[in-house]
Amino acid sequence: MAISVVMPALEMAQDTGKLVSWRKKEGEAVAKGEILLEVETDKAVVEVEAQAEGILGGVKAQPGDVIPVGRTIAWLLGPGESVPTGDAPTQAAADAARPASAASSAAAQAPKAAPAGAPSDGRQVRISPKARRLAKENNIDIATLRGSGPDGEILAADILAAASAPAGTAAAAPSGAGEEKLSSIGRLMAERTTQSWTTVPHFFVTRELDASALNHARGELLRDIEKSLGVRPTHTDVLVALVARTLAKHPRVNGTWTGTGIRLNPEINVAVAMAVDDGVVTAVIRNAAKLGVGEIAVQRRDLTERARANRLRPEDLSGATFTISNLGMHHVDSFTAIIVQPQAGILAVSAIKDRVVAVDGHPAVRPMMSLTLSSDHRVVDGARAAAFMHDLVGMLLEPQQSLQH
Repeated sequence: MAISVVMPALEMAQDTGKLVSWRKKEGEAVAKGEILLEVETDKAVVEVEAQAEGILGGVKAQPGDVIPVGRTIAWLLGPGESVPTGDAPTQAAADAARPASAASSAAAQAPKAAPAGAPSDGRQVRISPKARRLAKENNIDIATLRGSGPDGEILAADILAAASAPAGTAAAAPSGAGEEKLSSIGRLMAERTTQSWTTVPHFFVTRELDASALNHARGELLRDIEKSLGVRPTHTDVLVALVARTLAKHPRVNGTWTGTGIRLNPEINVAVAMAVDDGVVTAVIRNAAKLGVGEIAVQRRDLTERARANRLRPEDLSGATFTISNLGMHHVDSFTAIIVQPQAGILAVSAIKDRVVAVDGHPAVRPMMSLTLSSDHRVVDGARAAAFMHDLVGMLLEPQQSLQH
């Protein structure tokens, strides 16, 4: 039986995917589990496996095409089968090409284009669910828009462009002089940070500390880990290990606001904010409290390399329970970070700089660093945030001893 290959739903709230490349040619045999195509989403380029075997045929999409989720783009044919005439995807079709991590939630995530009334010129409006929601939130009349998606479908980007257009102007995406168009990653980051900042009750707790012991511990670890694993651990790697161990003592900081209460997450998955060409991504190190600094360093290096190559997988970007944003390498003295929903906290890490401080009542030069915890007040109150920072600073002042437990 012929199985349709559809544009898969790889992320929550994903409307479309951009076909980057076919890894198999039309007429070529495909084995179950082989990489069939590459798809670009809002976060990354994802390699998609074939979930069935067959001969690739009836290819309808070419590299560079932006395709709505759920639309048939090719078929996997059995011996002697011809390409079916219809293209309506079935559940079997929706599972035909996707990472295993996305298959279980595909049916819930795959939006369908839906009509939304007829404009004055008689054409039928096609609009994705996410775009419809954004249109309602921004009071945009979708009957006045012509979308940039296939068959004129209105996408979320079209709504965002219309919302930012000056009053009285056409609803087309602005392209005036001096305006920089955001990439999909940039648009997603803008949307999510705005949502977090305007809906989450942030508050901030800051601590400064002497980083002498941290510097020493990193130096000791560097020699051993570089020799045994071939990777140079960074201050971020040590911080991930110590933050994860502190979170184990403070489960509320590792919790999530559900809308009606607080969920205490069973795993401690620490995300690290990473700068890429188009913005920032947060790649996840899972079960970080159970890992040594060397294991964290290996994972962090792999995630960093794949983030810069735009090759992160959906599972690399999901499931975080806490985030670390380290701008120390950019010589930042201190900053506050916006919480990544649905997490309850994010730690902003500054540069380590020599400063004159009081030591036993006398001035002395010490390598000082600043840490700022942003917390969701629905989950973490001031006393809990202060207690978390107290224990974290205690670990950072004795990192080698803390890492042995």
